[in-house]
Amino acid sequence: MQARVRQLLSQSRLTALWPRLKSACEPYYARAREALAPHLGRAAGWYEKREPREKLMLRVLGGVAAVIVVYNFVYVPARDWHDDLADRVATRQHQVIRLRGMMRNYQRLRLELTSTQKRTLPGGKDPALFSVLEMILTNSVGRAKIASITPSEHSVPGGFEQYTVDVKLTEIALAQIVDTLYSVQSLNVPVTISNFQVHQHAQGSHSFDVDLRCMALGKTGQGR
Repeated sequence: MQARVRQLLSQSRLTALWPRLKSACEPYYARAREALAPHLGRAAGWYEKREPREKLMLRVLGGVAAVIVVYNFVYVPARDWHDDLADRVATRQHQVIRLRGMMRNYQRLRLELTSTQKRTLPGGKDPALFSVLEMILTNSVGRAKIASITPSEHSVPGGFEQYTVDVKLTEIALAQIVDTLYSVQSLNVPVTISNFQVHQHAQGSHSFDVDLRCMALGKTGQGR
């Protein structure tokens, strides 16, 4: 309602302003008309003295000149303005598409971060990954089947500590492989199996050699 009232007020102001503007410009218009009247009269007299064929040619030239003026001063600026507007619209569309892609990436990274945080140990807590895995493997396959078990630890960007244990198992049955994987995934400690390779044992068709890498991620803290 307020917008409608403002619109009516603005229209009434324009209506009242137009007569004042017309009266202010009237002297200049009359002066210009008076100055051009002799030239226009001579041009009209000169035109009336021409032959019909010359008048036709003058009309054609006038039409051509009008087309040139309209093309250069109306069509070309309008086309340039249209092309510029189309380019700006296309640029904004690309920006919107790029922004939507960035939002999708942000949502994906946020979900990945949340999932990683759930699998991350609290700061300053040592998962004792080596001892836990050694106990599990001893119970599932027996100490004799453990060819090697090598722990390592190093810092990663972002204030995290990565605990890794490389395990080599030899001459174990398929059921023992399944039991080992289930035991690792069932730990209270958030452990990820980052590498898993199975090879048939050289001296038995029903036994296998396994290379296994287990990893746990923890926040860097004091007093581990």
